[in-house]
Amino acid sequence: MQFIDEAKIYLQAGNGGNGASSFRREKFIPRGGPDGGDGGRGGSIFFEAIKDLNTLIDFRFQQQFIAKSGVKGHGSNKNGISGDDLVLKVPVGTQIFSEDEEELLADMTQDKQRVVIAKGGRGGLGNSNFKSSTNRAPTYAQKGEEGQNLWVNLKLKLLSDAGLLGLPNAGKSTFLSVTTRAKPKIADYPFTTLKPQLGVVYIDNNEFVLADIPGLIKGASEGKGLGDRFLKHVERCGVMLHLIDASAEDVVLSYKTIRDELGGYSEELLKKDEIIALNKIDLLSDEEIKEKTAYLKEFLKSQGVKRVKIFAISGATSKGTKDVLRELDKKIKKYKEAENNNDSGSE
Repeated sequence: MQFIDEAKIYLQAGNGGNGASSFRREKFIPRGGPDGGDGGRGGSIFFEAIKDLNTLIDFRFQQQFIAKSGVKGHGSNKNGISGDDLVLKVPVGTQIFSEDEEELLADMTQDKQRVVIAKGGRGGLGNSNFKSSTNRAPTYAQKGEEGQNLWVNLKLKLLSDAGLLGLPNAGKSTFLSVTTRAKPKIADYPFTTLKPQLGVVYIDNNEFVLADIPGLIKGASEGKGLGDRFLKHVERCGVMLHLIDASAEDVVLSYKTIRDELGGYSEELLKKDEIIALNKIDLLSDEEIKEKTAYLKEFLKSQGVKRVKIFAISGATSKGTKDVLRELDKKIKKYKEAENNNDSGSE
C-alpha cells in the first residue's frame, strides 16, 4: 500500500430540510389548524481515528465528501427524515487543519476518537410551531439551515515511542528488520527507505513502537533530498535513536549533519532524549571502533554533553542491539512517566 501522509479535501455537510406549511383538511373539520411538520437535520461529517490504518491514501483519489441533506417536512405534522452522517476514517496521528493551515481543528491521537468537523444544517420548523393566540393560522414555515462547507488539510504524523534517525545508508532499515517484525526494503545505496516504517520491538517482556524515518541529508530542513517531509514524524517520538555509520570517514560530521537538520526544522527536536549508536562495526577492527568512539565522545563533551554513552553495534550481525533496545525501553518509560505527570498536573 502506498504511503500518503498529506491530503487536502473538501467537506460539505448536509442542508437541513425545509419546514412544511400545511393545514389540517378533513371531512367535518372545515377549519383545521396548521399541521406542517419540521424538516430533517442535515448529515454532519465526522472523522474517526483507526489504529489499523497507516496512510491517507483513501483521500488521494477522492477529494470531495458530501453528506446527505435532511428531507423537508410534510403535512399531518410529519417531520422530514434527517440526513445520514458521514464518517471518514483516518489513521491515529492524523491532524486536521483549516485550509490556510493556521488553525488546528482536531488532533486524532486516540483509537476510536471521533470529532465532527462539518456540522449539518438544522431542519426548518413547520408552520404548526408558529401558531399563537393572535395568529391561529400561520402560513410561515422556516427554511432549513445550510450545512457547513470547508476545505481541510489532513497531515499524518506517525505515533511511535522512538524514532530511528541517521544519514542515508546508515543501516536504519537493517536495524529495524532485525529488532522488529517489520520488513523494510534494504539495499546498499542511499534513499532505500522512501517512506516511514513502523515496527514493534519486544525486549525483556516489554514492547514499544520504533519508526524508521527516511535518511536525511544536509539541507533537508530546507527541502533538499527527501526534504523536511518526514521530519514531522519525529515530533511525535518520545526518544530518538541516532544511528551513525561507523565506516564513514568522519563520524562527527555525520552526527552534526543530522543534528543541524533537526534544529533547522524545530529547536524542540534538539531537546528530545537521544541515544547514539555507531553502526556497522562488523566492517571495522577493534582499534578503529575504539578510535571513532573516542573521537565522537570528545566532540560531544566539547558541546557540553555530559555522561556520554555511545553504543557500538552491528545491525547485520545483531551485535550490541539488545543493549540499545534496553536503553531505549528505559528512556521511553521515563518519558511516558513524565508525560503522565504533566497530564495529571494540568487537570
